[in-house]
Amino acid sequence: KSKGKPNGKKPAPEEKKLYLEPEYTKSRITDFEFKELVMLPREIDLNEWLASNTTTFFHHINLQYSTISEFCTGESCQTMAVCNTQYYWYDERGKKIKCTAPQYVDFVMSLVQKLVTDEDVFPTKYGKEFPNSFESLVKKICKYLFHVLAHIYSSHFKETLALELHGHLNTLYTHFILFIREFNLVDPKETTIMDDLTEVLCSSSGSGSGGSSGSSSNGSGNGAGAQNHVKER
Repeated sequence: KSKGKPNGKKPAPEEKKLYLEPEYTKSRITDFEFKELVMLPREIDLNEWLASNTTTFFHHINLQYSTISEFCTGESCQTMAVCNTQYYWYDERGKKIKCTAPQYVDFVMSLVQKLVTDEDVFPTKYGKEFPNSFESLVKKICKYLFHVLAHIYSSHFKETLALELHGHLNTLYTHFILFIREFNLVDPKETTIMDDLTEVLCSSSGSGSGGSSGSSSNGSGNGAGAQNHVKER
């Protein structure tokens, strides 16, 4: 993780976040108590619950992204950016790859599709055991899926509004955040970048404290000093 250095110029004023407007944050497709929905049911194996929910979130987030994918191009989104954070992809050898947002999302969805359809990772047959690495793989998947959700809010909320799908997006985000919190699947530093939205959406969903989910990008998660430079991850 590395911090970009300030370029010496006065930072541009932070753009108003449309997705934080009260008229839009109130929009949901259901008022269901998600805090109860994400809890592990009695007599259900934890890994089975994680597998089922992770697979479902993958399909829903992939579908949500597909609604705005025509607006997320190599020209409009030259980097995988969320607010003042830029994400890089790391290949199987750990090589850092700078890519456009659509390329990054394609890497994410291809990787997750490969994992959730692998019987050795996400077993569906009776008696087949989950691998020892299962939880760490779920955490990896959830981190990447969070990046995609955050990019939709940060770069494509206007298009989502135009399509009248912001209620679906808010509902999906709330459900996902409460799920990853319930099972500690994503480091709070990782989601800090969207804490303002999380606090608004999740505090009204019976989640208790709304702002401890985070974004790391480069380690620091405070909004104040971070506005002067682009963070990298």
